Amino acid sequence: MVLSWKTGGVLLGAVFFAAVLLVKPIGVSTQFVIFDGIVWDLIDQDVVVKSETAKSGYASPNAYLDKSGGSYAKNVAHPLNYSFVFVLAMMAGAAISAVMRGGVAPDERQMPEVWRANFGDESWKRYMAAFLAGFVVLYGSRLAGGCTSGHMMSGMMQTAVSGFIFAAGAFAAGIPVAMLLFKKEG
Repeated sequence: MVLSWKTGGVLLGAVFFAAVLLVKPIGVSTQFVIFDGIVWDLIDQDVVVKSETAKSGYASPNAYLDKSGGSYAKNVAHPLNYSFVFVLAMMAGAAISAVMRGGVAPDERQMPEVWRANFGDESWKRYMAAFLAGFVVLYGSRLAGGCTSGHMMSGMMQTAVSGFIFAAGAFAAGIPVAMLLFKKEG
């Protein structure tokens, strides 16, 4: 079953609305920091410690994990929370979607014509570009204090001015970059 982009957009909007209504706004980039903290805590047991003075009951010598009353430190100590499980569910959903589509084998069906026209048939180039782009987006989202799902999608849904400004900036940067990278049509 293949959904149109319109149906997918409506479903995505419904999921975001339900999340805001029932739990909290969706934002995922912080969970990568939490994952880093989990790995760090496995190596160094002093990264997150119980604290009677911290609002969350946990503290960290790392300023980022210790902010918000140690709430990030608490998430490192107890990672099975809504936000972290949501990120794991996103990855599982992507894997299920890929399997339902027929897998991710680098064949002609999965190499868009516009990519092939501009960069060739080598699938490793596409995977490398996707990895590097993901790294840049994640790095930028941490510099900005949140990701596209938090700033743009959840922010705009809550009518936050910063969400609209972020969306305008994302498209103002993304469209010229896409036009520059994909000069040849597929």
